[in-house]
Amino acid sequence: MVSQERIKELELFSKEIRKKTLLEIATLGIGHVGGSMSIVEVIACLYGDALRVDPNNPSWEYRDRFILSKGHAGPAMYAALALRGFFPQDELLTLNKPGTSLPSHTDHNKTPGVDMTTGSLGQGISSAVGIALACKLKNLDNYTYCLVGDGECDEGQVWEALMFAANYNLDKFILFVDKNARQLDGFTDECISLGDLKGKIEEFGFDVVELQDGHDIASICNAINHAKSVKDKPSAIILNTVKAKGVPAASRVANNHNMVLSMADYEEACAYLDSQSA
Repeated sequence: MVSQERIKELELFSKEIRKKTLLEIATLGIGHVGGSMSIVEVIACLYGDALRVDPNNPSWEYRDRFILSKGHAGPAMYAALALRGFFPQDELLTLNKPGTSLPSHTDHNKTPGVDMTTGSLGQGISSAVGIALACKLKNLDNYTYCLVGDGECDEGQVWEALMFAANYNLDKFILFVDKNARQLDGFTDECISLGDLKGKIEEFGFDVVELQDGHDIASICNAINHAKSVKDKPSAIILNTVKAKGVPAASRVANNHNMVLSMADYEEACAYLDSQSA
């Protein structure tokens, strides 16, 4: 169990990630607000607690790996990396601008701390299970984490990767599914219904935990600790989340997947977040 003091620290960390992410996007004027905001808490739990990484040596062989398969949510990952010291925080203001090291989708060749270039949905998880197998064959005592979106699960490649991970008993592979119920073209159930997602992933050979509040820090940390205790099979943690959580401006647009965000919208969101934790 994670201590209450540690949970409080991670809650504060998640708040900083949310604010920094919104500042990145507002400085540019447009970006992937929805999917970035829905993963803030799990990102905080990873970079604030679970991940064994070294900001001074991003390519450290014995590090844990994290692959953000829904690479369009890169701004949230960039915020966490900057706050952890992988690169200066002022670089966040260059998001998706000419010459930046922070493109709109994560790029291993440009950003310190990014383990795999992602963005073409389904390919990130395929790479992640390959990385997990390679680490296992090298007898590395590390974990490989991967985060996919529920809309991304429309891709057949995701399910091929799940079969692969189970077939090779990759018990140090932990998958997160950001189940925010919306994707670029609308509500996920209206595009392609995933049905009993937990049951399906279990049938593919995973140990699965589903969190009804995918923004609850304590629940996420406990689920990660549970996944680490599972032997001889990979694990999945389904996070029921809210797309664009914490951004009042997002409720004023029909689709917040990729939206215009002004500095006034950013300041409004910061005031809202401060009022929620007051």
